Amino acid sequence: MSYVVAVPQLLSSAASELATMGAALNSATTAAALPTTAITAAAADEVSAAVASLFGAYARDYQALSARVSDFHQQFVESLTSSAGSYAAAESANANPLAQAALNLINSPAQNLLGRPLVGDGANGAPGSGHDGGPGGLLYGNGGDGGSGGPGQAGGNGGSAGLIGNGGAGGRGGAGVAGASGVSGPARRTGGAGGALWGNGGSGGTGGPVCRAARPAPAVSVAPRS
Repeated sequence: MSYVVAVPQLLSSAASELATMGAALNSATTAAALPTTAITAAAADEVSAAVASLFGAYARDYQALSARVSDFHQQFVESLTSSAGSYAAAESANANPLAQAALNLINSPAQNLLGRPLVGDGANGAPGSGHDGGPGGLLYGNGGDGGSGGPGQAGGNGGSAGLIGNGGAGGRGGAGVAGASGVSGPARRTGGAGGALWGNGGSGGTGGPVCRAARPAPAVSVAPRS
């Protein structure tokens, strides 16, 4: 089995440099086309005309060959660029599962013992549930945002961060339950605490909107017929 070591960044850089070189060669070839393919004879004799015609033919052959080389060069650059993208995609696809597996291995003991990971962000509370946001990692991670509350329900508290990280935002309170004169929504919930070493506390959630009952339609009296 043969192994290939490829660095996508170097492939992309090489493709860019080759494209620049190709553009410079094409520009020089185009600039030389007219002076070399239409050479004027040095004199009116047949020898001068034959020499000019010979060099003009060489120039036209060179232009035709340059066009073919330019097409090949362009295809090579496109292939190199595509290969760089393929290698980068494969590298990313292979790295993500490995990184996630390593992270799970690190976080599992702390998650089982303390209910929070060592590294990573806390989960957000589901919208409309009023659940609190999950706490961030003990060492590094942001707290999850609190879930918004349902009707008549307060939003969830934002999750707190560990040593380094920002606290999650508190969830928005649900709409107040309708009453005779209207009832305001539940009070807002607090944001999560920031990290012990570095980080900002989460913003508090907004209170729920007021929900007012619809007013009954006024009675209409009908005069009896005479």
